[in-house]
Amino acid sequence: MLTVRYFAGARAAAGVAEDQVPPGCTLHQLTATLVARRGERLGRVLGTASFLVDGLAWRDRDRPLPDPAVVDVLPPFAGG
Repeated sequence: MLTVRYFAGARAAAGVAEDQVPPGCTLHQLTATLVARRGERLGRVLGTASFLVDGLAWRDRDRPLPDPAVVDVLPPFAGG
């Protein structure tokens, strides 16, 4: 199982702190599943978010995610 944890604006857009998603998907497929589940407001955040998979930056949206894994969704942060 994949655990998806939302932070800051991603949490507000999702309406929950985390989700559980079946394994066997890429980051691209995961984001599509999350948008279908939580709505387009989250989709806009996911389009600009950074992702950590088990604490490591994950940029390849077509590479299969490990199972099990924790995926952190980090929206752009403001401030200095």
